[in-house]
Amino acid sequence: MKLFLKVLWAIFKVLFVVVGVLFVVYFWNLDQKVMGWVYTQVNRIHDRKNVDIKF
Repeated sequence: MKLFLKVLWAIFKVLFVVVGVLFVVYFWNLDQKVMGWVYTQVNRIHDRKNVDIKF
C-alpha cells in the first residue's frame, strides 16, 4: 500500500506541474508569441534565397 501511495503521489506531482506549465502558456499566450518569432525567422531565411523565376 505504501508503494502504491508513493507512485500515486509522484503521478499527482507530475500532473500538477504539467497543468501549471500549460496554464502559464495559455495565460500569457506564449504559443502564439513563439510561433510569431519562428514565422519571422523562416521568412528571413527565405527572403535571402536567390529566386530563379521572376514574374
